Amino acid sequence: MKKILALLLTLAMLFGVCAFAEEAAAPALTKDVVVLFTSDVHCGIDQGFGYAGLAAVRDNLAKTSHVVLVDNGDSIQGEPVGTMTTGEALIDLMNAVGYDIAIPGNHEFDYGMDRFLELTKKANFPYISANFNLEGELVFAPYVIKEFDGVKVAFVGVTTPKTITSSTPKYFQNEAGEFVYGFMQDETGEKLYAGVQAAVDAARGEGAAYVVMMAHLGIEAECAPWMSTDVIANTTGIDVVLDGHSHSELAQEKVLNKDGSEVLLAACGTKLSGIGYLTISAEDGSLSTGLYQWKNDVSLPALLGIENSASEAVAAATATLDEKLGEVVATSEVDLVIADPATDVRIVRTAETNLGDLCADAYRAMSGADVAFVNGGGVRVAIKAGEITLDDILKVHPFGNAMCVVETTGQQILDALEWGARVVPEENGGFLQVSGLTYEINTSVASTVTQDENGMFTGVAGERRVQNVMVGGEPIDPAKTYTLASHNYMLKNGGDGFTMFMNDTLLQDEVMIDNQVLINYITETLGGNIGQDYADPYGQGRIVAVGE
Repeated sequence: MKKILALLLTLAMLFGVCAFAEEAAAPALTKDVVVLFTSDVHCGIDQGFGYAGLAAVRDNLAKTSHVVLVDNGDSIQGEPVGTMTTGEALIDLMNAVGYDIAIPGNHEFDYGMDRFLELTKKANFPYISANFNLEGELVFAPYVIKEFDGVKVAFVGVTTPKTITSSTPKYFQNEAGEFVYGFMQDETGEKLYAGVQAAVDAARGEGAAYVVMMAHLGIEAECAPWMSTDVIANTTGIDVVLDGHSHSELAQEKVLNKDGSEVLLAACGTKLSGIGYLTISAEDGSLSTGLYQWKNDVSLPALLGIENSASEAVAAATATLDEKLGEVVATSEVDLVIADPATDVRIVRTAETNLGDLCADAYRAMSGADVAFVNGGGVRVAIKAGEITLDDILKVHPFGNAMCVVETTGQQILDALEWGARVVPEENGGFLQVSGLTYEINTSVASTVTQDENGMFTGVAGERRVQNVMVGGEPIDPAKTYTLASHNYMLKNGGDGFTMFMNDTLLQDEVMIDNQVLINYITETLGGNIGQDYADPYGQGRIVAVGE
């Protein structure tokens, strides 16, 4: 009996020691982990916090915490510095700032698939995505794991399936026009949920104590069933979602996952107006999210005179931008006008001009749509015959609107033309320059369009002054469905009062900024030379004003 008791005592002591050793070996943080995240920077390198301010925030936090800096997409497009370097300047800047991880947003693809993949090789940080695939095979690793004091934190990347229509669709196709790149899209969202869940499970299987989803999904209803909240509600094992795409500012929201557990959701806005953060507490392992915000007109680096490696890189990028603005990229055999050559009175907002034709043609050529519209108020400066610099082109479209394509009816097109022509011969920024379509304006007919108290189109109450509308040489059919290209300002946001398209089906959603549309058309489609097709300053007879 004594031997048995001694054996039991020995075993108890042994197991106690083992249990103690196991407990002692459990990893624990010695200091907080802070994940700083940016999203939708859209080339705002010196706006808000600026990259220099972001680096300063990161460096200060790193004095007392483990810090990880991540980006949730749409960083390389949106300003001339991105357009003129096809994204390379932004990758260089992200390298200088010291990003640790990034995911692709929809606008990372705006310079073409080959170019984006080339840029990822220049990055000193990995791109990850659990759903971006080529013929079913993931292009990037679905997640990365960072370890702090032995504690593993997994970062899972997710890119919105809307990317196919919110970048240029042909970039995701092969030479036969077949879609070969995808984002696990289906009408139910189940493919995306399954792909995310597989990545989360794999990360947990590798010992991740925390799973952070870096998302470019957004919370806009039009993004359903792929909103960040949809993914949370249909998965388990995610602790926090750091979101982008919808430009929302969200310090912290709690969303229930598939098992009814709370998941933190945060988003940080756009143009570096906010820096999001996630803190994993060393004290008790708890999670919290929040926003650092900078709402002043003057950027943080400019106001405080911040000087660091990031500020030097921004200065270098700006100098490169100034140099490239002067580069000759095309030539024109003709003057492209916004004013009447005979009187020097601006006419682009009252009548057809050859520059208006060129801009509208660019939208139609780059989109493949049946018809294209450009509002006269968005065509800002003329282009002289001779050499054309990037600066010349960028000044034509300075607003950064983005090309969209919608399915719309002939009746809606007629309504839009009527609305745009309502005050002719007086000026109107919403006067429509067109491509793929011709029309007449009977100026003897008084406009009968109606509008609400905010100046938004509501209908046509009587006789129409727009007549003899032809699409592709055939009379327009009010009941027929056409594809129409313009920009988000008009088609999505009701800019200049154009409400008739706001509920239309989007086929292409903000796929390319306006000046890039024009640059690509001139340099690629026209071969860098604007020829005699645009010789007549009054255009090609697409818009004719007639009397009684």
